Amino acid sequence: MVGLTITRHETNEGGEYRAHPADSEALGQLTWTARDGIHYAEHTLVPPEIGGRGIAGRLVEAMVADARENHFRIQPVCSYVVAAFARHPEWDDVKA
Repeated sequence: MVGLTITRHETNEGGEYRAHPADSEALGQLTWTARDGIHYAEHTLVPPEIGGRGIAGRLVEAMVADARENHFRIQPVCSYVVAAFARHPEWDDVKA
């Protein structure tokens, strides 16, 4: 997708990835909590006005890339993330 920026925002307990399409004020989000080196992917939300563009998938891809770079594991909790991991067995290296 052209014109999509994904950023990571952390808190003490976890954080979220935010997707910013260039042509909208709406944001897609993937939230997570962290415990013992595992990031629990809890919720994926893409508002209807920016839906259907593959944004949720890009959020999960960003988390997977981040896990590989920063050496943490992902436990899919959100139904979308569970389904995304099922479609991508090549991500098993970061799945908790």
